[in-house]
Amino acid sequence: MTDTPTATRVLLVWDAPNMDMSLGTLLGTRPTSAFRPRFDAVGRWLLDLAGTESVAEATVFTNVVPGSTEVVRPWVEALRNVGFAVFAKPKVSEDSDVDDDMLAHIRLRADEGGLEHVVVASGDGRAFREPLEELQAKGTYVTVIGFREHASFALNSEVIEFVDLEDIEGVFREPLPRITLDALPEGGAWLPPFRSLRSLLEPRR
Repeated sequence: MTDTPTATRVLLVWDAPNMDMSLGTLLGTRPTSAFRPRFDAVGRWLLDLAGTESVAEATVFTNVVPGSTEVVRPWVEALRNVGFAVFAKPKVSEDSDVDDDMLAHIRLRADEGGLEHVVVASGDGRAFREPLEELQAKGTYVTVIGFREHASFALNSEVIEFVDLEDIEGVFREPLPRITLDALPEGGAWLPPFRSLRSLLEPRR
């Protein structure tokens, strides 16, 4: 009797706090439904990446601020309904982020064997650049998806592939208003404030 070979795996790890922050900064405001990523489109893209021979695993890592459960629950349930696993962690301090949990899950899948491709949705180079480049050196293909304005670590890496989230078909219902100083239209453009002017009157924390 021969051993059944381990199925290869394509793993998506989505850093929800970082992606939300990056998108909000890009828009200059809290995203409306038109500018929130469609996870069903991300899932189809991942399945296409995995093909028929590999297992596709989609995971989202998120923090839950105390008191926000009722707001977060519908989003988490929608993700699970699409086929994503969700790792949720209470946000009780500044150190309660999910970076270490994401890296631990990647290591777990790598140690199990057959990890062919890791896709990380994050612009956090401090947490991910070195571990991902080490993974690539060991033979696992690595892709970072996110926003080019916030993923310089992937864009500048010689071994990590970068895919802009907006380039994945169907992820956004409307084009993102991506006006930057590096890509100004000939007639100029308004760059909206990141915060209300009235915030100057708020006491500093």
